[in-house]
Amino acid sequence: MEICKVKGLLVATRKDVGIKGYKLLTVTALNPEDLTPKGLNMVAVDIVDAGIGDIVLVVRGSSARVATGLKGKPVDAAIIGVVDELVMGGRTIYKKNDKKS
Repeated sequence: MEICKVKGLLVATRKDVGIKGYKLLTVTALNPEDLTPKGLNMVAVDIVDAGIGDIVLVVRGSSARVATGLKGKPVDAAIIGVVDELVMGGRTIYKKNDKKS
């Protein structure tokens, strides 16, 4: 799993029938220690109704293809969770809806 930030929405009017009806979002991978960008950007299928600006959990490869509802679909990355809080070493790195995070 990777921690990512949702950056945008991708609209594709023509796509494989296996992913019709799924929302596609662009995400940037983050370093968990300080939530700085790693430089890896990707498109992920959203199965948890994430939104732009959310910090999310993303799985890739075979893990993405076994996420709820995606078995056998042509998917390489899936958003499987929205992060509410991230604490490392007793320090709060991120807390959703906290203006300081």
